[in-house]
Amino acid sequence: MKDSHSAAYAAAGVNIEAGYEGVRLMKEHVARTNIPGVLSGIGGFGGLFAPDLSGMKEPVLVSGTDGVGTKQRIAQILDRHDTVGIDCVAMCVNDIICCGAKPLFFLDYIAIGRNVPEKAAALVAGVAEGCVQAGCALIGGETAEHPGTMAPEDYDLAGFCVGVVDRGKIVDNERMRAGDLILALPSSGVHSNGYSLVRKVFDVENADLCAPVEALGGKGLGEVLLTPTRIYVKPVLAALAAADVRGISHVTGGGFYENIPRSLPEGLCAVIDKKTLRVPAIFSLIREKGGVSERDMFNTFNMGVGMCLIVSPESADAALAALRAAGEDAWVVGRVERGEEKVRFEG
Repeated sequence: MKDSHSAAYAAAGVNIEAGYEGVRLMKEHVARTNIPGVLSGIGGFGGLFAPDLSGMKEPVLVSGTDGVGTKQRIAQILDRHDTVGIDCVAMCVNDIICCGAKPLFFLDYIAIGRNVPEKAAALVAGVAEGCVQAGCALIGGETAEHPGTMAPEDYDLAGFCVGVVDRGKIVDNERMRAGDLILALPSSGVHSNGYSLVRKVFDVENADLCAPVEALGGKGLGEVLLTPTRIYVKPVLAALAAADVRGISHVTGGGFYENIPRSLPEGLCAVIDKKTLRVPAIFSLIREKGGVSERDMFNTFNMGVGMCLIVSPESADAALAALRAAGEDAWVVGRVERGEEKVRFEG
């Protein structure tokens, strides 16, 4: 790439040499994600991956795509860019694990106003960390400089992943019954949803995001809001191997009311015991400062529950044991009952 240079393109605002330097800085982070099956290195036209399908009768590919959303604005204000990549991976892999799919590989896309190699590399470092946590490979990506359409300091990070599951092991709701139990996996906070409301409530453009907040244990608001989304792939795979899992919901945008019903068949209702919830302090602060109703809180945020597994009563103990052995402090948060109302709270 040393002979590649365009003075005309640079005059138009695109620094292709910065792009090459960014790729060079990214390589060490990408290398961390190499797993068996990776055939290509960063910089080619396509990412190559040879999956090991041994033991599968009918492998099915499962894909998911997402971005980080306006949480990125917090990172830009604080000039800290090494965590939102974890969010990007989490939003994709946590979705496909709901089908029972093991993530294989991930690709990212960064649209950026002005390509600063160190910033782009920090973003990819976060993506790589997310891939390591999910057990998948980062096999490619793209950084696109957008002068004139984005402010120089702005960027938008998105990506997609591909996973695989044996058709006979796809998690659907066909076996779900009234009496099944709902297990909760704790969130790390707001994760990557509802940040347009969060930014409005705290007026983040004018707030001191670094000042310690007593209600947050002395941490700064910015630090708490940038806490990365948890990646649930490995513990959920462990639960799938150990128990009769009949449904999985990733609690993202839309909160409880939108996401839990996505794993329920017609005629069944999720009953959530509010007394069992472990609500992080940030949600109480959002509700108090923003005057947000309880209904809207549960319809926007995860409220401390990042993922739900619906399991048969007979295998609940095995599922909990597997989750806890994998590092998840999971608990029973509710049950499935007959009813047309998809989500109901009690307690």
